[in-house]
Amino acid sequence: MARFSLIPRETRFFADFVGLSEQIRLGAHTLKQMVSTDPPDMDKADAIKDLEHNCDGRTHGIIDRLNRTFVTPLDREDIHSLAISLDDVMDAIDATAAVMRLYRITRVRTGTRHLVDIIVDATARMTEALSALEKRDGVLEHVARVSQLEREADRVHQDAIVALFDEERDPIVVIKWKEIFDLLEAATDRCEDVGNVIEAVVVKHA
Repeated sequence: MARFSLIPRETRFFADFVGLSEQIRLGAHTLKQMVSTDPPDMDKADAIKDLEHNCDGRTHGIIDRLNRTFVTPLDREDIHSLAISLDDVMDAIDATAAVMRLYRITRVRTGTRHLVDIIVDATARMTEALSALEKRDGVLEHVARVSQLEREADRVHQDAIVALFDEERDPIVVIKWKEIFDLLEAATDRCEDVGNVIEAVVVKHA
């Protein structure tokens, strides 16, 4: 028998998650534009920071609504975890751009653009999964692709680090680029975190 409630569920959360994810996806595309040239377009770091502030506001809005909503379409802890996990993706993208500008990077090393492309693809799949979440239609296929992309990023990250230590003799440059590569790989990890929360939601409500 279908469950019935006199108090309607607040379904706006689904649209809020998609809107937040779209901003993160835009952040990934902006990072791709930033590293597409040598030297990187450091002005894009400001655009990414603006998106990061926008995502912070959206995240706080979701959590505030969660605290004021009596009947939610998903478990409260899942809504909270999903909002925080999404915000973490944008934070990693922003941190990468900020560090590249801080370190005054003038040449993009091999592996950087590949990792950024993976982030772009992962955020796209993440957005598609969230768009399908309300109807639970095809969600897990998108989540599985995010996990595949994260594993690909691990391999690219490892290769980039090996090349960095093999080719670079300046220890300061090694330190700088090790941090940048780690931040890029962390962004894909955070995308997988989002996918894990989405997968748990789907399984729980199957």
